[in-house]
Amino acid sequence: MIRNFSLLTLFFTSVFLQAQTPPQTDLRIYDIIQSVSAERIENDIRTLANFGTRNTFSDTVSETRGIGAARRWIKSEFEKISKSCNNCLDVFYQKDFVTKSDGNRVPKDAWVVNVVAIQRGTKYPNRYIIMSGDIDSRASNTMDFETDAPGANDNASGMAGAIEAARVLSKYKFESSVVYVGLSGEEQGLFGGKGLAEYAQKNNWDIIGVFNNDMIGNIEGVDGVIDNRTFRIFSEPVPPTETERQRNARRFSGGEVDGISRQLARYVHKTTQNYMPEMNPMMVYRLDRFGRGGHHRPFNDLGFAGIRIMEAHENYNRQHQDIRVENGIEYGDVIEGVNFDYAKKLTAVNAINMAALAWAPPAPSKVEIGGIVQASTKLRWEKVNDTDTAGYKIYWRLTTESQWQYSRYVGDVNEFTLEGIVIDNFYFGVAAVGKNGHESVVVFPSGTFR
Repeated sequence: MIRNFSLLTLFFTSVFLQAQTPPQTDLRIYDIIQSVSAERIENDIRTLANFGTRNTFSDTVSETRGIGAARRWIKSEFEKISKSCNNCLDVFYQKDFVTKSDGNRVPKDAWVVNVVAIQRGTKYPNRYIIMSGDIDSRASNTMDFETDAPGANDNASGMAGAIEAARVLSKYKFESSVVYVGLSGEEQGLFGGKGLAEYAQKNNWDIIGVFNNDMIGNIEGVDGVIDNRTFRIFSEPVPPTETERQRNARRFSGGEVDGISRQLARYVHKTTQNYMPEMNPMMVYRLDRFGRGGHHRPFNDLGFAGIRIMEAHENYNRQHQDIRVENGIEYGDVIEGVNFDYAKKLTAVNAINMAALAWAPPAPSKVEIGGIVQASTKLRWEKVNDTDTAGYKIYWRLTTESQWQYSRYVGDVNEFTLEGIVIDNFYFGVAAVGKNGHESVVVFPSGTFR
């Protein structure tokens, strides 16, 4: 009898402990991956390319040509999606006026118009995860707003990805808000991103992260490499808005590659490997490609976390080129250069990461670390005010490693000591874990204690 009672106690204790540990997998994520359609993405890319040119300063009156027709079509697609989900999207134009004095790529005064679709969060409507694509295209001469510039890959592919993500994710409810955006003026100086970033700051948006998708459809590089699995994640190391005090502290505590955008990039890398192991996410420790820029940068400039997601192997013959043939080489960003199945994969990468973040609790705040001249590392943080938060997970890695190597779920506490882990040899961070298993972005310690 005593033996049976002990076994029964052991059984229920095991069940209780399992119940306290969040699940490791959310089957809804696999459903999201399966729901992304290469066929719909292809149709959208073809539609955008068929507007002839989408140069920011092209025709705004025609219904069949120019950026005006393109942005009206994008808005109508978001509105169709919203109608199918019981008006779950708030769709609107956000615009700013630019003049010739605003830059050497502005041929005339014009409105730079973005198309925004917001899927409001059920619990945290003012917390935003943003996926952007660019509406505009360009010919060889960026001042030429009349020559055909179909921009099939750059960047109808990213724009089509944002529309498709809206179709798929609008079928779900999220605690945080998810935003799908078409940005204009990228080729003339990142005007659209600058305008929306300033709009977000003015309206006190709490932005978790920005996923800038710029060229997600090419698999054949100009170097001859063909790869339909690898993609790049560009992220800056630390925010440009950090203070002198923060820079000085980093000399002694480290964290040169642990800013908020870099943590967002690591989040995408980890989530993709967990749910799409066939893909090969490639972290690139740069704000963007060498000497070039993208629409996540204006958000970074204001202190928001933002990354660029794009193909691994670019083909420069298909970028910023008039359509022509020279010396047997075909130039131009035409539909034949887009691989729609690859664009589907990268759209799915965006969708599952936005869903995971939007289902996750807010990140812990005021993370601090201690353990100087000790054989252990202590961490403490301010707990999240969220009843759906199960607890917290501590991450650590060797200082020379790019990804978090180790982790420990420590439960619903606000401090923990890692015994036997010497603080000198590792970097550390803390994430909040929801009862559904989804985690916040890892937060690197911003302070110390003894």
